[in-house]
Formats: sequence, structure tokens, C-alpha cells
Amino acid sequence: MRKVISTFITLLLVVVALQLCAPEAIAQGGFTIFGDVRVVGDHNEVVPKEVILILRRVPDGEVGRQMVSSRGRYRFTNLKAGEYEILAEVNGKEIGRVTQIRVGNGTLSNSPYGYQNDLDIRWRSGGGGGGGAAPRVISATDVYERPATTRELFVKAEESVGKKKFDQASTLLKQIVETDKADFQAWTALGSIYFAQEKFSDAEQAYLHAIEAKPDSARAHFNLGRLRSSQKRYEEAVEPLTKAVELQATSGDAHMLLGECYLQLKKGSKAIPHLNEAAKLGRPDAHLRLGWLYNAAGMKDKAAIEYEEYLKKNPDYPDKNKLKEYIVSNKKS
Repeated sequence: MRKVISTFITLLLVVVALQLCAPEAIAQGGFTIFGDVRVVGDHNEVVPKEVILILRRVPDGEVGRQMVSSRGRYRFTNLKAGEYEILAEVNGKEIGRVTQIRVGNGTLSNSPYGYQNDLDIRWRSGGGGGGGAAPRVISATDVYERPATTRELFVKAEESVGKKKFDQASTLLKQIVETDKADFQAWTALGSIYFAQEKFSDAEQAYLHAIEAKPDSARAHFNLGRLRSSQKRYEEAVEPLTKAVELQATSGDAHMLLGECYLQLKKGSKAIPHLNEAAKLGRPDAHLRLGWLYNAAGMKDKAAIEYEEYLKKNPDYPDKNKLKEYIVSNKKS
């Protein structure tokens, strides 16, 4: 089986949003979702040492990330009432998912410590995972065989990120790319640190170096597109995001962001197919954006269908009654 590459690149997505949860972050009245994680390989295969858990609140999107060991425990705290889902990723690829986790709003917790949801994930040959998600294969484009001269530096940089010592991590990563300009993972990691530190020009250059070193790196293209989109440079974001969805067509986040860029550019016809894909790939909020688009275009029957699909996936939406009234008034029989 191809060696599973370090989860470091995925960890650095944490610092972009920087919403790592910890027990001390609990606020009075907040809710907690926690549980044990167990990643098991077929036929005694070696499994990843760590996985990234992404918590999403429906329909708001991502609210936190944590890196946990394959035999560890996670805990997301200080949460609002609502419906959540948890995605497990390794190297940016989904290996498992738990949906319809409801907290608060009259839903009783199943533990005195909060809402417990244990995650059992089966790691399949080639890097695929179970747990309700389709098996994935780690692409050869994600693998970088780092030379011994920089391997130890990369490990130290990873440790620095885990301790939130980002200046130290960036120094180590710069040493790596000065020695080995082909290390696209180090370039991407460096860009993510700069992004988190709001050094946007430096982040963009790092992502461009990563793409130059590895033109088929979906992660580098996506990060570059996200950076430009965050600066409202939507026209410039389209190109890398288009490349990202070409390289990784199963990325709901990439489709969603590309669709949003087209909406901001008032190119609704180009936004629609990407928002549709995003909705299929675990982004129910895409239905809301489609509903808004169709309503603005006067296609109220289609808007009603999108709002109806959204409520199926998020029945506890706070403004559900308004959407229901709209659906009743505009959906064709």
C-alpha cells in the first residue's frame, strides 16, 4: 500500500479558520459534542496516526477542526443549539462522516458530559475509508518523497504548528523550500501559515510556488482560490478554483466556493452547476444560495424546490416557517 503521507497539510487548514476547540473554551449555556475515535485497517494494514475532524453546523458551515490520533478522543465545545455533522479527513480526503447530530432545542444529551458520538472508521487498502463515506484513493499527486536533508525539519515544523508556534513553523518551512524548491507540500503549508497571519501577499506567492512545483496539486489551487476570494478578488479566484474542481471533482467545498464566486460576479448560469454539485457533496447551504438565485431571477417555482430540499436536510432551520410559506405559495403542484 502506498505510504500515507503526513497529515500536516490538512492540519494547517485549521490555522486559516483557527477554531480549534478545547475543554477550557466551554461557556455557560454552550453545548459539547465529544467521542472516541477508532481507525481500523483491513488485514492489519497500517492506518494513519492522526485524522482531522471537521465540525459543521447546518446550514452555517464549518465551525471547528481538530486533529486527533487514530485511537484518541475529540471534543467540540461552546456550541450553539442546532444540527451538526462531523467529517473525518486524511490529507484533505474524506474517509468518514456522521450526520444529523442534533444538540439543544429539546434534544436530550446522551451523556452527563454532552452529546457523545463515537467514530469507528475502517481504513481500506489504498487510503480509502469507511464510516459511511465512499472509499477514496490517495492520489500519487498528493505524495512527496521528502529527502532526508529536509525530513526532520518538516517534522519539527509540524510539531511547531501543533503547539501554535507559527513563526517558528514558518522559519522551518522557509529553510525547507530554500533547500528544496520542489517541495510543494512545504510551500502549501507555508502559504497557509501566512494566510492565518494575514500576510496575504506572502501567502499568495507561497501558493503560486506550490502550483509551480506541482501543477496538479488540488489543495494548492483551492487554497489560492480561497485566499483571493477572501479578498473579494472573485475574478482572479475563478481560475484556481476551476482547476481545483477539475483535479478533485468530489470536493464540495471547492464547488461551493467557485459557485459563490460566480454569484458575486453576477454569472448565475455558471454558478448553478457548481452549487448543484456542492449540494450533492455535503453542502446543504448550496440549496439556499440556489434558492436565492432562482428567486432573484423570478423563477420562484425552482426556488421553492431548492428551499424544500434544504429543509429536508436541515429541518430545524430557524427561519423554516418563512421558507415553508414561500414553498406553499410558489411551488407548482
